[in-house]
Amino acid sequence: MTATVELPLWALVLLVAFAAVTFASHFLFPSVRWFFRKRAERLVARLNTRLKRPIQPFKLARRTDTINRLTHDPEVAQAVLDHARDQDIPEAVAYETARRYAREIVPGFSALLYFGIATRLARWLSRSLYRVRVTGEAEALDGIDPKATVVYVLNHRSNMDYVLVTWLAARQTALAYAVGEWARRWPLGALIRAMGGYFVRRKDLNPLYRTVLARYVRLATANGVTQAVFPEGRLSRDGALQPPKLGILSYILTDLDPAQDVVFVPVALNYERVLEDRVLIAATLDPSRGVGLRWWTVLRYIWRHVQLRLTGRFARFGYAAVSFGRPISLQRFLWQGRSDAAAELGTALMERIEAALPVLPTALVCEALLEGARDVATVAAHLEARAAEWRASGHPVHKARRSAEDIALAALRTLEIRKALTLRGNEITQAEDWVPVIEYYARSLPAPVAKT
Repeated sequence: MTATVELPLWALVLLVAFAAVTFASHFLFPSVRWFFRKRAERLVARLNTRLKRPIQPFKLARRTDTINRLTHDPEVAQAVLDHARDQDIPEAVAYETARRYAREIVPGFSALLYFGIATRLARWLSRSLYRVRVTGEAEALDGIDPKATVVYVLNHRSNMDYVLVTWLAARQTALAYAVGEWARRWPLGALIRAMGGYFVRRKDLNPLYRTVLARYVRLATANGVTQAVFPEGRLSRDGALQPPKLGILSYILTDLDPAQDVVFVPVALNYERVLEDRVLIAATLDPSRGVGLRWWTVLRYIWRHVQLRLTGRFARFGYAAVSFGRPISLQRFLWQGRSDAAAELGTALMERIEAALPVLPTALVCEALLEGARDVATVAAHLEARAAEWRASGHPVHKARRSAEDIALAALRTLEIRKALTLRGNEITQAEDWVPVIEYYARSLPAPVAKT
């Protein structure tokens, strides 16, 4: 027992490493996890005293527990059997496929990251880039039954939508976003999952995947998790509102407990400058290009932005406006009798989003340019007349408390900086290759009202 044993250095290092890992996994890691979990529970308890809609226990459950619950769900189990039979593969392989789908979908919410970092960063970023304006929030949310599950339904104009609404909703609750495949890339994937976002595939769908996703959405809805969905399915590439895609809405409607109400809150967003506008327009002109953003392009843009800020030449991108529409109670909606509830609900929600869509100066100026205005006075007259018409029709109209000519000049100079046009005194010369951009912003206006 006291004899000396000689070991190569590599074997000694390997032995110590195994011992350290064993000690950490059996003694250190459980204690650390317990310490941070207790802190997280105290943070959630404090947050729930001030949030109008407390964070639900389902959202706080351990991610592995939710994954196990989902993969052992009876509907998922039947879908696994069907998948194994259809693909002629062993049931164990089909089960592992379902488990992989569940790991891909299920988030791992962190209250500390969401409320301690993400919402503060979202507020700073939104205010530093835009003049943020919000209308109709109190009227839309105050009358909702506290026991009802709330689903925010948004039009999708920019990836800034996530940032803007995360901050604005933080006074009410924590949102669970349905996020597309683009966000699964490192490091966004882990960050979005920790903020409660769940990933939704747009391609390579099959019945097993749809069942796993549908069951997760229904479990979250049944357990009162506040969600945010984009029924258009993707960013608007031409600036206009798009027809609704019914996937998640149909999942929510299926097998819903009659005693539980779901309230859909329409949220309309609009920007005077969409950060991705040129990429979206290029994808419209050439659909084969897609809307992928290359990392070096993003980094180059950030570097340029930092330079402008350091030299004091940066000016905010105008207004970012958020308007809340009239909510729809699902119980009341279904009580009226529907032949195709999902399709009719999607149409009704998009109509209410359009009815609440904010009207912004740059869009009105672009509309005037498309109608042939080539001097500042004509653009200003168009802006003033159309703003009055939109306001009379109930749409929120955001513009500075200045003369119409000053507002028009400010929007025109912003477009001139981007080289979309040239101002010579009172005369406007429009750049032909920027016509698609002018059309993009003009289409961001609501459906036309009758001109007087």
